[in-house]
Amino acid sequence: MSETLNLTLKVWRQNATGQAGHFETYTTAVADDASFLEMLDYVNEDLIRNDKEPIAFDHDCREGICGSCGLMIDGQAHGPQKGTATCQLHMRKFSNGDTITIEPWRAAGFPIIKDLVVNRAAFDRIIESGGYISVNTGSAPDANIIPVPKETADAAMDAAACIGCGACVAACPNSAANLFTAAKMQHLNLLPQGQPERYSRAESMVEKMEEFFGSCTNHGECKEACPKEISIDFIAMMNKDYIKSKRVNRRRLGQKKVG
Repeated sequence: MSETLNLTLKVWRQNATGQAGHFETYTTAVADDASFLEMLDYVNEDLIRNDKEPIAFDHDCREGICGSCGLMIDGQAHGPQKGTATCQLHMRKFSNGDTITIEPWRAAGFPIIKDLVVNRAAFDRIIESGGYISVNTGSAPDANIIPVPKETADAAMDAAACIGCGACVAACPNSAANLFTAAKMQHLNLLPQGQPERYSRAESMVEKMEEFFGSCTNHGECKEACPKEISIDFIAMMNKDYIKSKRVNRRRLGQKKVG
């Protein structure tokens, strides 16, 4: 039996990048078995019925897979439930009469587009700089016959769980993107197919990341906010590969010049 919650919402409204924003207050009644995004849908339906501008917010799969959703809810990235994306958060985590403050990700690398929607193109630039395998790995059957130790495969899959939502950046006091970058790098660097480009990938992805985001100082907030609970061990792996990349890539460059 679901319970109806009467809630007050303080929602960040901003017309466009670079314009001043402000909080607007709304009231709503919603069943506690509704998701957080469904609750926002109901608020928007009321706004549209009253000829008012609906609240802009990102969403797509609503199954915690795509990473499109992402809100600061009462000062917490994705809200109060650990290991949960905004779209998977249900209103039962709140109480009748609560006031909920809803904001977009707050980071210079994620400029606000409108209301709760931010531009996460900086993540795309990091992936474009090296988050792929471009060498010839043969067909799918060829790849499947390469032996991969279970521990390595498990670690690579743990890193590949990153959905690129940006909660790590929003939660970090330095607005660092090290957890995202490390996950996207290490799920390739750990596998045999990723070895030929391992150090060029490490150097290019870290340096592209540093163009947009702050530095990691091991607060660990990124892991706590991550809906997939990705370990900060991957950051240590990334740092090790980046340091080694400076020596390896310099040696390769020298060999090319000699040749």
